Amino acid sequence: MKNHIWILIGVVFALISCKKSEESSLGEPCSIMLNNVAFTRSLNGAMKISQAENSRLIMKASEKTDYFNEPDGSKNYGNAPVLLTKVDNQKPFTFTVKISPTWQETYDAGAMYVFLNEKRWFKFAFERDERKLRRMVTVRTTETSDDNNHDVVDSTSVYMKMSSDTKTIGFYYSTDKANWQLVRLFRNEYPAETWLGISSQSPMGKGNQTIFEDCSLTQTHIKDFRMGI
Repeated sequence: MKNHIWILIGVVFALISCKKSEESSLGEPCSIMLNNVAFTRSLNGAMKISQAENSRLIMKASEKTDYFNEPDGSKNYGNAPVLLTKVDNQKPFTFTVKISPTWQETYDAGAMYVFLNEKRWFKFAFERDERKLRRMVTVRTTETSDDNNHDVVDSTSVYMKMSSDTKTIGFYYSTDKANWQLVRLFRNEYPAETWLGISSQSPMGKGNQTIFEDCSLTQTHIKDFRMGI
């Protein structure tokens, strides 16, 4: 009986150590508040280049920064700054933020993330495309990345939202925070402890500044996954 107890204790300590190890691999600890959202992990020095002012945050990405794992597996890019907040994925959530990048070069963007580790994440970006158009883009990564160009948006700012009822996640955007457009809908296959994030990137340029405003994280989900409300 005593042996069984010690084995159980050992398993518990192993699980705790594993969780601590996984979290410690997510960059550095930080403490940045943006409205009601507490960002507690910083990837690639994000906390050092982010300036929180009242209800907005400015993140300045340096040159040649991106998160993208080539589809053919030839190369991985994982040096864009990202601020992360932990979410209980066993409960519903809705994460919303207004994003305003200052595009200079192709693929400059401001983005939201669902993030687990360097090989498993989902990026939802407001990005400058190859034709110099401002466009909604999604990149789903499991070992390697896919790349999806969505709607062109005739605005310099956009509200972006991701919402989960624990089974399904939807990505949406809006220019007025009232009328939402569905971008992508997919099965929620992420674990109980998952991270959400904000990021700025400049894969081909000399840097990109992104302003984040009206940030909100609630443990509720939208009612209509098609309409985004």
